[in-house]
Amino acid sequence: MKNKTAAVLFSVWMAACLLSIVWIIQIKRDILPYTDQWTRVIVPHVHGTGLFDFFRVITELGSSHVLIPIAIAAAAGLMLLYKHWYPALLLLGGTLFAHLLNTWIKQLVARERPSVSVTLNAEGFSFPSGHSMISMVFYGLLAYLLCKKIHSEKGKLTVQILSGMLVCLIGISRYFINVHYITDIIAGFTIGFALLYIYIRIDKNVSDLRRRREPA
Repeated sequence: MKNKTAAVLFSVWMAACLLSIVWIIQIKRDILPYTDQWTRVIVPHVHGTGLFDFFRVITELGSSHVLIPIAIAAAAGLMLLYKHWYPALLLLGGTLFAHLLNTWIKQLVARERPSVSVTLNAEGFSFPSGHSMISMVFYGLLAYLLCKKIHSEKGKLTVQILSGMLVCLIGISRYFINVHYITDIIAGFTIGFALLYIYIRIDKNVSDLRRRREPA
């Protein structure tokens, strides 16, 4: 069952990765991807509604002025939970690298946003969405590290579901408040998921190494 789930996730990720490459080529040629053409019509109908207000609040959970204090608090909590500095370093270092990589890719692609807003933490270039990418890494990695300390399968599943829902809502909020295109968000999720997988593999390798070094 796990192998089938992993195969499906990998297939979806590969499809999104290939699409993201196609979108980058189109963006660099000043072509609006069909995915964005089809989805842009929804945005004007959301502005000024309760749905817009909801996503306006949700998007703050991926904004730097909120995410940084959460990250520091989470890192401190992980140090107490694990009684070691390594999990906190993995969380903070992994999130920082995701931010730096996102900034570099944005400069490389140089796509203009559908709208710019200082109050919505939406300045600079658009592709890929930083909120989507960084939230995927931070909240996904935090959920993974918490689940390692949770013995109940229901508890683990609850944390995973809540984390997944939060990441999805933060990402899609950027579309509904009109500061990103859908393709920006999908690309952000795609790159963020790849980073998250790499960090988890690193942690598992480090954990295996530490176990082998422990005295019998």
